[in-house]
Amino acid sequence: MRETCSNSGRHNNSVPGNTELLSSHDLRLCTCSQTHESMAGMKSIRLGCILPMVMSAALFVGEIHGLSGFPHSQVSANGSTATQADGSHDFDFLIGDWKAHVRRLPERLKGSNVWVEYDGISNHKKLLDSNANFEEFDVSSPDNKLRIKAQTLRLYNPESHQWSIYLVDLDKGTLELPPVVGQFNGKRGEFYNQQTWEGRAVLVRYVWLNISPKSSRMEQSFSSDGGKTWEVNWVCELSR
Repeated sequence: MRETCSNSGRHNNSVPGNTELLSSHDLRLCTCSQTHESMAGMKSIRLGCILPMVMSAALFVGEIHGLSGFPHSQVSANGSTATQADGSHDFDFLIGDWKAHVRRLPERLKGSNVWVEYDGISNHKKLLDSNANFEEFDVSSPDNKLRIKAQTLRLYNPESHQWSIYLVDLDKGTLELPPVVGQFNGKRGEFYNQQTWEGRAVLVRYVWLNISPKSSRMEQSFSSDGGKTWEVNWVCELSR
């Protein structure tokens, strides 16, 4: 994904002529008004191949969860696996139209504290009377020189009681794989996958917070040490 000027040319913060690679929720498949690039470490597929590739992606992410100690099942003190609650309505709080305020950290895992801010909309709707939902996301910087345009598909698996979040590029007809996968515990949801960022493997975590009917928040974080520490690089605050 790329971030571009809303007029002619490209923009990478204050350096003319460069285009900055965005990741994940930069994340939500942030396509832009003019140019676009797939996210680091992820593969694009044509929509005609969605079903087999989604199944493969689910297996792949399941392996990551098993190897990396990601939350997958709840285990009681005596070692038995607890019955998981139905989470098919966990994202119902998001359905509808929201105002979005975004803070993005372009220089990641480098100790930077220079953030870029955006404002716009984040609209969510359910698909075909199911619990699957689709998001349209469009934000711009205050000077309207930077724009992030994105789509997200969220699918619930009733067997694993987990959500898979896919970044969608409607312009190119592709999904980004693997998805981030996870579940809610109360009003907090955590979702994980693994990517390559600037040549090194990182764990990616989304955190969704259902704060109130008029307020919610999403954060993306990277970890380069196997999940011991996390650096937040994307904060999206929704209000209505």
